[in-house]
Amino acid sequence: MEGTPDSLTERSETPGSWSENPVWRLYTEYATGRRYAVLGAVATVVGRAFALVPAFVIGLAVDAIFLAERPYALPLVPDGLVPGTDVGKLYFSIAILAAATVAGAVASWIEDWGWSVFAQRVQRNLRVDAYERLQDLELAYFTGNRTGDLMSILNNDVNALETFLEDGLSATLWILATVGGIGLILVGLNPPLTAVTLLPIPLLAAFTLLFTRLIEPRYLSIREEIGDLNSRLENNVSGIEVIKSEGAERFESERVAEASDEYLTANLSAIKVRITYFPGLTVISGVGFAVTFLVGGLWVLGRPVFGLTSALTPGAFVTFVIYAQQFLWPIIRLGDVVDDYERAKAAGSRVQGVLSREPAIGDRPDARPLEIDRGDVTYDGVRFAYSGETVITDADFAVEGGTTVGVVGPTGAGKSTLLKLLPRLYDADAGAVRIDGQDVRDVTLRSLRRSIGYVSQEPFLFYGTVAENVRYGTFDAGDDDVERAARRAQAHEFIENLPDGYDTLVGERGVKLSGGQRQRLALARTMLKDPAILVLDEATSAVDTETEAIIQDRIAEFAADRTTFVIAHRLSTVRTADRILVLDDGAVVEDGTHEDLLGTDGLYANFWRVQTGDIASLPRAFLERALRRQAVVDLDEDGSEQRSN
Repeated sequence: MEGTPDSLTERSETPGSWSENPVWRLYTEYATGRRYAVLGAVATVVGRAFALVPAFVIGLAVDAIFLAERPYALPLVPDGLVPGTDVGKLYFSIAILAAATVAGAVASWIEDWGWSVFAQRVQRNLRVDAYERLQDLELAYFTGNRTGDLMSILNNDVNALETFLEDGLSATLWILATVGGIGLILVGLNPPLTAVTLLPIPLLAAFTLLFTRLIEPRYLSIREEIGDLNSRLENNVSGIEVIKSEGAERFESERVAEASDEYLTANLSAIKVRITYFPGLTVISGVGFAVTFLVGGLWVLGRPVFGLTSALTPGAFVTFVIYAQQFLWPIIRLGDVVDDYERAKAAGSRVQGVLSREPAIGDRPDARPLEIDRGDVTYDGVRFAYSGETVITDADFAVEGGTTVGVVGPTGAGKSTLLKLLPRLYDADAGAVRIDGQDVRDVTLRSLRRSIGYVSQEPFLFYGTVAENVRYGTFDAGDDDVERAARRAQAHEFIENLPDGYDTLVGERGVKLSGGQRQRLALARTMLKDPAILVLDEATSAVDTETEAIIQDRIAEFAADRTTFVIAHRLSTVRTADRILVLDDGAVVEDGTHEDLLGTDGLYANFWRVQTGDIASLPRAFLERALRRQAVVDLDEDGSEQRSN
């Protein structure tokens, strides 16, 4: 079986996959608002163009106005617009600087808006897509992965990718525009001095490559540790009642501290690399700038080096120095972009593990809607195993439509697993499960699951009102239908006594209600669905005996014309069933009515003796086997939920 925690960090080996280039994958597949990215990109380039104007104008003003070493001439500006006096030229220069500043600010606003909208839309689409893929995955995937890990992917990792799209992409384009624009200007001003300015670039590139190789595994480790920490916190918040009742606050605090320490260690490992990288970039860039300033300064003073012979005016030198400084800063800023990209890459590999995973259970290409006539259910040589461990062995039985079948057996016998094969929560490894002759694997999942009502012994309620939880799955049901279903499930009376009746909020997972109340709401939800086949897995285990008797009467009325399976530990629940299947070690070992099974004096009869208090009549072999079975259950109590049913 698939669905191990390792699947969260699977990396695709396909060239060009997301794990290698998450940005391009996001842009091409998840961006419905690319026009905003284009708008942001254009604004970035325009903004950088305006940002380069001041240095050029200042250098020109120094040479043309104050030193009179060259004429006042600006590219793209007609000579007729330039004032004739020095003072006029000064005012004209100031006006150009002011206009460039305002235009640059406007371009910056448009840039931020375009990139932000683009990134937010990608984030939305990516999160929805990842959730939909998770929702389509088989149940085994969720039993093999922790909720905190999955929440970390949908939240932390998706947010990390959004952050890079919003800040990293714009910064990358900003760097390219700045380096490209300044590079062209510097070459135009003085090619030899430009060559000196570019000397640190190879060293910066090598230093950045080393950084990426060191930081990538550290950031992936951080994403994994975030998932571990989230899982621990989610578990503890969900289990706060048990923590308090057992006085385990200190124990859990220590476990949270341990998970936090591991996250801290992973972070510090990345921080050591990161804080070494950025100062290193600064030093290399600073030395390069100092060399440029030295060579240029000596040149202006009439002492050129490296065989330089042409003249260099003070204004041109000022312009060059300003541009050289601006040229080196993007190179340093590139370190931030690389850092953000590596974070996004680590997050992307985890999201990719979800998006690239194909569901093990899904509709076949030729699947058709399930058509139910009588509601006959057949298990034909069904075998099933979890991770290689056999749970169901050659289940072979047929149930006529409209029949109520009890399913009993010791803990771990496979009762719940057997019936989870019916709505394809799991798929059989061998054999077939059929409804009215139709293999459940040949029909659409939606039609199959809408035809089967499944109520577990631990029903889940969503945060919301009572009415919303009863209506869940049958969303178009009216208030009268909801109330009718609640009455059938013996829930209307307690609902009416709640503070706001059907509009009462049930709390997270229904914590404001008792276990019995939650079970009755789950029954009401299923009865509102009106399925052709009903599966009740200890559906009344949390209610008192008196209430159970009333609910069983209502269930019997509801199930009268539909095929019903009832899993029970309390044999009184299935005593009146038309038929009872007894499971042991994944196999159906007895089959018959209550009276028939008592007459065979087998496993069912021994269970009945236990529940009626006739312990003295139990065979010794039954007691010894029960002890061995309990030892196995206790040993595996931290295992999968499948082994406990």
